[in-house]
Parts: sequence; structure tokens; C-alpha cells
Amino acid sequence: MIKSIFKAYDIRGVVDETLTEQAVRQIGHALGTEAQQRGLTDMVLGRDGRLSGERLLNALAQGIVLAGVNVIDVGMVPTPVVYFATKHLQTGSGVAVTGSHNPPEYNGLKMMLGGDTLYGDMISGLYERIVKGDLHTAQQHGVIKTLDILPVFLEALLQDVKLARPMKIAVDCGNGVGGVAAVEIFKRLGCEVTELFCDVDGHFPNHHPDPADPHNLVDLQNILRTTDAEVGLAFDGDADRLGVVTKDGQIIYPDRLSMLFAQDILQSHQGATVIFDAKCSAHLAPWIRQHGGTPLMWKTGHSLMKAKLREVGAAAVFAGEMSGHLYFNDRWSGFDDGLYAGARLLEILSRQPQSTDAKEVTRVLNELPQGISTPEINVKVKEGEGPHIVELFKTHIKFDNAQVNTVDGLRVDFSDGFGLVRSSNTTPVLVLRFEANDEAGLERIKAQFRTGLQRIAPDLNVTF
Repeated sequence: MIKSIFKAYDIRGVVDETLTEQAVRQIGHALGTEAQQRGLTDMVLGRDGRLSGERLLNALAQGIVLAGVNVIDVGMVPTPVVYFATKHLQTGSGVAVTGSHNPPEYNGLKMMLGGDTLYGDMISGLYERIVKGDLHTAQQHGVIKTLDILPVFLEALLQDVKLARPMKIAVDCGNGVGGVAAVEIFKRLGCEVTELFCDVDGHFPNHHPDPADPHNLVDLQNILRTTDAEVGLAFDGDADRLGVVTKDGQIIYPDRLSMLFAQDILQSHQGATVIFDAKCSAHLAPWIRQHGGTPLMWKTGHSLMKAKLREVGAAAVFAGEMSGHLYFNDRWSGFDDGLYAGARLLEILSRQPQSTDAKEVTRVLNELPQGISTPEINVKVKEGEGPHIVELFKTHIKFDNAQVNTVDGLRVDFSDGFGLVRSSNTTPVLVLRFEANDEAGLERIKAQFRTGLQRIAPDLNVTF
């Protein structure tokens, strides 16, 4: 068993190298043991469209049933459909076998037990359980049954979301598993859909299934330029994240999408909490307050965000991450769902009048506040060194006339922008992001962080 596959938010590795069928079977046995000790009887399993998905799901199921826990196999579905099934079937427990946006040779496991999304010590605890041999083998093994839950998910979504008028849209699934549902959802909502790469193909022959990277949105931008589509939606490999492109080719990043969703939801939930991660724009918190909400900055990571949503409870109506994970907790069930987020976006945009140039739809999106910002900057560090550097930075680097937030690394908000440095939970890098109202402010903030890092870690290759 290779420890490196046990990440902060999930289990992930290269199939047949670090993530083998034997390893996945053992992980299933450990998960089943943990479930059995919690008094849980059933777990939902689903998989994305990767070539290794079916055999890894089968190995996982074999391990789980050894512990006497039953498996409900919902087949090849988007990760949000697995989350939905754990709610609908009241198991609270499930695993999505998915490599998400990683290269084709990768796969992984996103896990829930008893309503808790596993992260951190809960994931490393599975490794410790396997190494110690602390695995329960039941006298009577669990049973595996299959269930087609996708139609139930589709009906629930279509009952919830209603468009004010039909829309013309473009949809890019990046050959990910979102293709089994996205086109049907949007057509049944009344949309005319231009499809891009909506056939599921684990080779990902067209582009990488990651809408957070602007390079992967070029095809969608071209389609919007050459057709009468009003807006473009893009999904990652397992469809739990959303990317959006306007008619004029602008990328509306998820922190700005969160503004639009917060504004809409807060109309009927005044005073409610809206959660966002530390990478989001400095314009987001004031926007939430302006529209009657209570902003709450939290840690990056889908598992951490869902845990915070669960902690805050019904008072938190929405959460958004810069990565594109968007969580609706007003009419939906608080899990990250790119397909549902896309539908809710169209519900808002459909209130704008239709025109051949999509003028009003584009205006609504482009007018959302934004600063000048950097993409996510990664600075390589030695394994395990990142948290230490961030702690040194917090202790020794001082900022005048600024608000300091240490909820996730160190975020420093100035009157005209912010800087962030945090240690990645998944790879040995420091993650930095900067935003300001103008280029001069951006360079000033970057220089303060650059000087600080060079002072405490002179060997770092700081190139920003």
C-alpha cells in the first residue's frame, strides 16, 4: 500500500502503478470496516467515464462487502449524482470513483461516510487501518445491487429549476462523464444546445477536462463566436465543477459567479451566510454584505467546504470556491454540483430578454465586479516544507494598513486588493494569488509577498 495516494481531500494515483486494483480492494475493506463500526449498512458507489473506472469500482465493492456492508452500484454517473444518491437513498455514505480533472492515466476516490465527506485525518486513518490490519471481515458478506439513479436525479433537478424563457447555449463536457446528463438536462429545460465533446471518452481526445484552465475553454469561446449561442457552459471530468464563457469570449470565473448566485439567493434569504474560499476576489465579501448576506471566508477544498456547510447548517445558503465547486444549500442539498449550478445560472440569465447578440445576458455577467488578478501561482517547495514556510511568513512578515486572515495560509487584504500565500494540501507547492484595482497596486502587493518569501526562504525559485 503506497501512502502517497492518500491525499488531503481524496485518494488519487496513477492506475496500476500507485492505484492498483488490490489497493482499491483494501481501501474498500477499510471503508467497509469504518462504516460497520459506525453502524452504517449501505454505501452508494458510482464512477466517471475513465477507462479504469469499472474495474476499480468492482474492486472497491469487493472490499466493502467483505466487512458486511451492502453496496448500491449506480454505474457511470457524474460525481454529483453519487452525492445525490446518498441523500435520496438516505445512506449518507458513498464513493465516487473519479480522476476528476487529472490526466487519463489517473483515477481516485471521493468518499462520504454517514454524511461526512472524508478529508485529512479521516483519509490517512484508512491507510493506518490497512497497515495495521485493523479490518473487519463479516461472517455474512454484504450484497451488491445495481440501481439506475440518474433518471431520479434528472427529475429532481428539473422539478427544481425553471427557466423564464428558452435559451440558446453551448455545452462543453470535455468528453467527461457530464455528457451522460448535461445535454438532456438543458434540452428538457427548454434550451437549444450546441454540443461540444459530450460523448464520454476516457482518452479525453479533444482537450483536458478542466474548465479552470483557460486553454481548455478556447473551443467553447470559438463556438460562441460563430453561433447564436447566448452563453457557454463547461464541465470538468466528473461534472462537479462549472466553467462559464460569455458571448464576447470573457471567462466568468467562479468567484464572480458566486456573486451572481449570492445576489439571487439572498433576495429571499436576507441575513443568511455565504461561504467562499480564501482564493476568491476581494470584491465578493462586500458584494455579499451589500445584498444582505453574511460573508464567511473558509479553507480551500471541496471536503473542507462541505464540512463547513454542514457545521453552519441551514443558515448557510450557498458556498463557492475559486476552483469551480459551487454548493447550493437553499433548494438543493449543499453538495458541489456543476450540472445543477449550470441550470441555476440559466434560471437567472433567462430573465434577460433574448437577442441575437446576447447583449443583456452578456451584460449581466460582464458587469459583475472584478479587479486585475493573477492566475493561481505555484512555487515548488520540498515535500512537507510548505506549511513551515507559511508559518514563518505569518510570524516574521508584517503588513501595514492591512487586514490579515489566517484561515487558510495567509491572506492580506489592502484597501485596493489582496495577496494570498498558502501551502497546497495535495502537492508540494506554495499557492499564491494576487488581485488589485490597477496594475500598480498589483505589482506593489506582489513585491511585498516576493520580498517576504525571499527573506524567509532565500532558496525558493520565486518568479512572480
